[in-house]
Amino acid sequence: MIDYIKGQIVELSPTELVLDNQGIGYSILISLQTYEAFQAKTDAVAYIHHYIREDEELYFGFATKDERELFRLLISVSGIGVASARMMLSTLTSEEIRQAILAEDINKIKSVKGIGLKSAQRLVLELKDKVVKGEGSAETALFKTDTNALAEEATTALVMLGFSKANISKLMPAILKDNPGAKVEDIIKAALKRL
Repeated sequence: MIDYIKGQIVELSPTELVLDNQGIGYSILISLQTYEAFQAKTDAVAYIHHYIREDEELYFGFATKDERELFRLLISVSGIGVASARMMLSTLTSEEIRQAILAEDINKIKSVKGIGLKSAQRLVLELKDKVVKGEGSAETALFKTDTNALAEEATTALVMLGFSKANISKLMPAILKDNPGAKVEDIIKAALKRL
């Protein structure tokens, strides 16, 4: 299996990249995020997702492992194919996709061409827990296991205070990142300042 291809950029368009590696030109399909990352470069490393079907074989390339992991997570959802996943990564940044899933922001997900209401709902339903655990990311989990229980407890308290769960979910990753060893009351205080 090919993990990455490193080489000289021969052609670059918003949807495709041709990399020359030792005299072999690899045609690689890319997202707009990857296009923007490679625009000012002459050499590049494209992290590859090798897509093989009965009648086609394609390389999808990404500027970062993080983007590739999110792509793989998206295509794991029933009804989301490689074209839809690439369109999502071209329309929204990786972080915007994760935040939309965590916040259950169906409208933001639906704003991507080709993603309807049912697909957006399925994405949120199937991926929310996985995103919280850090799947689809080259980095560590958003919540560590012990922190997850604290975050849930803080979220429940904030909902009881009258705040919407969607707004709280949007803030929680940032609060936990800023205050890694925070207690429940610290998380709630930090959230109250931002809500």
